[in-house]
Amino acid sequence: MQRFLFIATAILLVFVVDWYVFQAVRTVSQHLSLRTQKIIYIIYWALFLITSGTILLFSLTRGTPPTPFRTYLVSTVFILFASKLAVVLFLVIDDAMRLLKFIVYYIFKGPENATAEANTITRSEFLNKLALIAGAIPLTAFIYGMVKGAYQYQVKRVTLRFPNLPSAFAGYKILQISDLHTGSFNSTHPLEKAVDLINKQNADLVFFTGDLVNNVATEVVPHIPTLQKIKSKDGTFSIFGNHDYGDYVSWETREAKRQNLQTLAKHHAEIGWRLLMNENVAIHKDGQHITVLGVENWSTRMNFPRYGNLAKAYAGTEQSPFKVLLSHDPSHWDGEVNQNYSDIDLMLSGHTHGMQFGVNIPGFKWSPVQYVYKQWAGLYKKGAQHLYVNTGLGFLGYPGRVGFLPEITVFELQKA
Repeated sequence: MQRFLFIATAILLVFVVDWYVFQAVRTVSQHLSLRTQKIIYIIYWALFLITSGTILLFSLTRGTPPTPFRTYLVSTVFILFASKLAVVLFLVIDDAMRLLKFIVYYIFKGPENATAEANTITRSEFLNKLALIAGAIPLTAFIYGMVKGAYQYQVKRVTLRFPNLPSAFAGYKILQISDLHTGSFNSTHPLEKAVDLINKQNADLVFFTGDLVNNVATEVVPHIPTLQKIKSKDGTFSIFGNHDYGDYVSWETREAKRQNLQTLAKHHAEIGWRLLMNENVAIHKDGQHITVLGVENWSTRMNFPRYGNLAKAYAGTEQSPFKVLLSHDPSHWDGEVNQNYSDIDLMLSGHTHGMQFGVNIPGFKWSPVQYVYKQWAGLYKKGAQHLYVNTGLGFLGYPGRVGFLPEITVFELQKA
């Protein structure tokens, strides 16, 4: 019953928005030939039927691993709907102006004359054209994000200075990648391109901060040979993210879910990554060392799992001169790390993706995800502690990126 109500409500909402936007389409196309208008109208409402069918498909297949076809279909429908919402904003302005005119007529000319005049208050063709142009802007941006942005890998370089950094690690180069979501890739070529770029950085140490897959361990299998090519002088360390636990698909038994997680852990090992499960490891160089702590997913948000145990990962590191924490969800930073573990010098996270959409220019960044996460992209500081949120290398849901491109982060550690 709940599923039926969801489907009915969603389709009704789409219909209301489509009908409203159709008024602008009809106004702008009124000077065209009747044949052309008819073609436009048929295409427009055919898209509504496709959207309704997609909502039905999404609802009936919810809980099953997504296929590339379903991902691109749902994303296309979402893009169209989001673009229409931009149109609606301008139409509301137009209708507000028409309503204001009617009120003025009603007050100064009386009810009867106002009713007669109402029939002459037509939609503004200029505002309707402006509305359709406004809708075309996000439509174009989202399409570009799918065609180009999804694989437009960028390397971000960050120099971090710490007074307590062991001198042997001055100039030490750490590379971070996150949120591969290998189940979203249709081929191995994009990741091969990313791995080539990673290896060109000649990193001392590589960290992967979670979400290797979308839902199930088998998603990464085609990409294991590619990921095995990642090179670093002192190894690659990884952690689980919220998507790695299989919490978003239905399992026949708890044992099947548990087995899936064990299989994914084995895949980390096959790739050559040391998976840190609430544990720590020391990295030695010239008689000195730093410590890397890795925890399972830990979030302050109840809709995400909390499997991490920082106390367990921290145990035995009290005397370590410098500590780096790998924790997938950046809310862990305010939720526990800087409150109870002030000697953790650097925390590396992912998870947010920068929502794969926003504005990211020098001196200014914005994304809707900032209204959910206080720390969501880039570098943050609190006292002597640092947090960096990597916006991810892969994508999830929407198969593209606008503004926040897939990221490879290279940190150079220096002594302050």
